[in-house]
Amino acid sequence: MDKFVILLIANSITAIVYFIWNFMRKKENMLGYGAKSLIMFLCPGLGPLYVCLAYVIYLSFFSKEVDLADVVFRKDRVQTYTHADEEWGRTVVSMEEALAVTDKDNLRTLMLNVVRGDIRNSLASISLALGSEDSETSHYAASVLQDSLNDFRATVQKCRNEIAKQEENQIEYVVMLIDYMDQVLRQRVFTDMEQSAFVAVMDEMCEILYDRERKRMTSVQFEAVSLRHLEMREYETCEKWCRRAKECYPDMLATYTCLLKLYFSMEKREQFFEVMDELRSSDIVIDNETLELIRVFQ
Repeated sequence: MDKFVILLIANSITAIVYFIWNFMRKKENMLGYGAKSLIMFLCPGLGPLYVCLAYVIYLSFFSKEVDLADVVFRKDRVQTYTHADEEWGRTVVSMEEALAVTDKDNLRTLMLNVVRGDIRNSLASISLALGSEDSETSHYAASVLQDSLNDFRATVQKCRNEIAKQEENQIEYVVMLIDYMDQVLRQRVFTDMEQSAFVAVMDEMCEILYDRERKRMTSVQFEAVSLRHLEMREYETCEKWCRRAKECYPDMLATYTCLLKLYFSMEKREQFFEVMDELRSSDIVIDNETLELIRVFQ
């Protein structure tokens, strides 16, 4: 019995000394130390043993300093410097410049490098080589361009046939065909007659998408069909799609830039400035291309 009393007294003294010692050290988490002291006080023997064991585990596994040399928590402390590849920059020029100054051997190498990649976005550049003084380069460009345009014609026809037959997946084919056609038509590599015919096909696909699932028609697609009609000077159809874009995407910059380009081409100053005022009164951020268009018209 005397031993139990001695244990209680020693345990109480230990808990009180533990609390006072941490209080004198001005520890910030006094609530935690108070809870530990209470555990020690209410659990004679086991309480102090628990606290000591927890402290030993902390020293063994969690008290080691963490190397934060490679860790950055604030963005304003990050300074990344990427040096320009000057050697690569000295060897890269536009296709127009290359055709003007490159000798025959380098020009042929350039054409080979162009056609090795995905040439769907390079058709306009390849078409520039048709007028090259080097007959081999022009012949090679004509062959590549002809093959690419034939593939385009065949793909468009195949997709149209699938759209005519399909009902369940018709919209998927329509969306795919609109994006595929615009990728080529925006480069203006067809004759005016054939370009106009393909723009009409693209318009037909957009009509299907707009009538059946207009929510799936993106602002980019509205802009694409509008600009393709504008390039063919089909102003009424272009304005129709611009108005539809404004109904579906009133907060997109492309909606206003298409209207501005339309009225700029038609030389309708009053409508142009009406759209410009609407754009200025909105929260849309205007890019440099739109600002330049406004400066030119003013």
